Amino acid sequence: MLRSRSLSRRRPLGGRPFHLLLASLAISSCGDWLYNVALLALVYERTQSATWVAMTTASRVLPIVLLGPLGGVLADRHNRRTLMIAADLARAALMVALAFVAATGLPIVLAPVLAAAATAAGTVTPPCVAASTARLVPRTELQRANARRAAIGQAAIVAGPALGALVLVVSTPATAILLNAMTFIASAVAIAAITPGPAFAPSRPGADRVSGVLDDVAAGARALRGAPAAVRLIAADLVCSTVYGALTVLFVLLGRRLGAGNGGYGLLMGAYGIGGVIGATVTGRVANPGRWRMTLLAALLLVAITLVALGSEPTLIEALAASLLGGGGMVVGEVLSDTALPRMLADDVLARAYGLALPVSLGGIVVGSLVAGPLVSLLGIGGALTAAGLAILVACAVLVRRPLVVATANLA
Repeated sequence: MLRSRSLSRRRPLGGRPFHLLLASLAISSCGDWLYNVALLALVYERTQSATWVAMTTASRVLPIVLLGPLGGVLADRHNRRTLMIAADLARAALMVALAFVAATGLPIVLAPVLAAAATAAGTVTPPCVAASTARLVPRTELQRANARRAAIGQAAIVAGPALGALVLVVSTPATAILLNAMTFIASAVAIAAITPGPAFAPSRPGADRVSGVLDDVAAGARALRGAPAAVRLIAADLVCSTVYGALTVLFVLLGRRLGAGNGGYGLLMGAYGIGGVIGATVTGRVANPGRWRMTLLAALLLVAITLVALGSEPTLIEALAASLLGGGGMVVGEVLSDTALPRMLADDVLARAYGLALPVSLGGIVVGSLVAGPLVSLLGIGGALTAAGLAILVACAVLVRRPLVVATANLA
């Protein structure tokens, strides 16, 4: 038994199609973070306004929060391989347009508009990736596959901004944005290299009535309500996403308080991203759903403890170590919820359910970033971090008070 499990871990996970899907995700995710650095630098350089920077950041997140459910519906109705290729090519074209704005001095209001359009064009990609992964990878390997996806996202947090900063040192925001356009083209090429097949076929090819979109979204919501364990894992991911949103603001202030200046934010976020890669890898090995409750409990407690530690006037080294540990804990809810959905929901509703779950998680980032400022004004940096840690403890008590019953969906 142990030997067969060891052999399964050594086999290429999901084969060539899944590796190409991961390559596409890695390339575009790294490009997204690279471009984010350039975009914010461009907007601040032109406006000298923190409000414009905040508005631009919101413009990159809100479209997927608002349109995510529609992306899930489209992923259930149309060929997912075709949708992902089309989304990548559309985003590449929008990046070229944004680079033109950066290079020619066109009105800066076009920057957040084009950034929002690029995010909107990509709303179909996450549900397509999630639903296709569930078909490309055997059910027994699904958690390891989702851990790989999460690890790629965390690694991009480290590599992307570093590459973006490097490009800005030697060139301009327009160049960095053009590089992001090239990553989308490379991503489309990777997806196009996958042989068309049933893994990407729509689960509801006949459902093409515009009037049925709301019905489809409602069906996804009903499916989630019928999987309470998955909802609790999504809630855990939401809590951690909210904390992450707050940290995108608090790390700027904490880095300065620790004497690291403008580079402090990058150091702390880098440590968080490295911790996320480690946490995703470890969580991918917890394949037994019977252990998910204790895994989630340990992860949330780890996040709470590290937030309190960050709020207790640590040294820079201590803060980096705490960020590393906190990043490892915060990614657990994402991996487990992404694994629970295909286990508990039927294939024909999976993309629509994911199209609802992802905006909830990303909405938490928006909320966290918005409440961080008032929280610091009220409690100070240390108090805000400690309050976030205590809030995690409360959430932990609510989310793990009962066993997680992960019942497999009847796919017959």
